[in-house]
Amino acid sequence: MIDFHTHTPAWETVTWLAGTPFGADEFVTFMDSAGLDQAVVLSHDGLFNSTREANDQLAAFVKAYPDRLVGFGTVNIRRDGALAETERMVTDLGLRGLKLHPWLQGFSMHEVALDPICEVITEAGGILLSHDGTPPYSTAGQIAALARRHPRLPVVLGHGGLHDLWRESLAMTQETDNLYLCLCGTPPYAARRILAEAPPHKVLFGTDAGLSDKPSQDYAVARVKEIDGWGITDAQRQAMLVDNPARLLGAAA
Repeated sequence: MIDFHTHTPAWETVTWLAGTPFGADEFVTFMDSAGLDQAVVLSHDGLFNSTREANDQLAAFVKAYPDRLVGFGTVNIRRDGALAETERMVTDLGLRGLKLHPWLQGFSMHEVALDPICEVITEAGGILLSHDGTPPYSTAGQIAALARRHPRLPVVLGHGGLHDLWRESLAMTQETDNLYLCLCGTPPYAARRILAEAPPHKVLFGTDAGLSDKPSQDYAVARVKEIDGWGITDAQRQAMLVDNPARLLGAAA
């Protein structure tokens, strides 16, 4: 079972999302308790303050368990050195993808500064995961437009549209060849509809673990258990939790 959306703790930046400090050992203990074999890990601090140090800390965190943890770094595309930092992430640091949060980081997915950054990720065989579900900057239509500009780059909608925009996220995933959808914070009624109507090979699952007030990440464990109430088939479960994320991460290896 692969969790495609988790976070490091808030080491430097205290926000309304910040949970309790924890290390890689404690995080893997949580994964074992939830039955997770692998997790894609995203920075917390880097989304609020996109620094080299945030990517360095993420890389060190996932390096402790390279067979279990996969790191996606981040940059703020409007800052000087964003392109060079993207190149450093996928070469020197060995990170496997890029996480963007245009709503928090304050940029539009239509900005041309994104194109050379996406080209670096594409040439490295990486993956782009973007926050979605919160307008004005994080709608599936905007993210899909970027995906269409870079058809060889796998692009993942990180939250399946959340509560308000899941219908748009579903429609864009149906219409855009290289766009995938992660059910992370998506309400159960929407998750059931998405699983019934999305291309079966394009649905992923994430818990948003790392933001809990306990190292045990109890809410994330509960999200894994919640899947049992969605009424999905064994084939849908296998595709969402194992085959689809393994295929994407294998392509990014």
